[in-house]
Amino acid sequence: MPSIARLGHVGLHCDDLLAQMAFYRDVLGLQVTDQDVDVGLIFLSSRPQEEHHELVLAAGRSGPSDARILQQVSFRCDSLEDVREYYRRFKERGVKFDMIVTHGNAVGIYFYDPEGNRCEVYWATGLAAKQPFLENVDLEKSADEIMAFVSDSVAKHGVDGYVDTSILEAQNIPVHS
Repeated sequence: MPSIARLGHVGLHCDDLLAQMAFYRDVLGLQVTDQDVDVGLIFLSSRPQEEHHELVLAAGRSGPSDARILQQVSFRCDSLEDVREYYRRFKERGVKFDMIVTHGNAVGIYFYDPEGNRCEVYWATGLAAKQPFLENVDLEKSADEIMAFVSDSVAKHGVDGYVDTSILEAQNIPVHS
């Protein structure tokens, strides 16, 4: 049986193709690898020498801006410091945050692009934790303090999973008991 090696790319329909390109290029740091604005396609990659495109932006979004079509697009970082630097960059540029959390096995920032698509930048901690695992994390703290917090939480809840229901309630997600 054939197997999938990894996800290759995600495509997003956009209302404002150039504004979306500017966000993913200038705020996230993806590189434009190809584009044809007349056709309505822009290709971006975080590692163009390995993967021509990981994100395709396509003109022609037809749904309302508040439609929940895409759950998230996640971008993996090489270090916790990268995630902390994105946190600072997002704050400086007024990027709207959804949540800043640990999943035990990762530390991530969920945020929205200019058209309301939910995205994430995350770093894998190397710890094992049953999912779902969701707990707020303070990226203003030092990397050592963050990792001590995450490690302690995984030691307490990693086998059974843990969800801080206040995070869900803040997002108006029903909590099922």
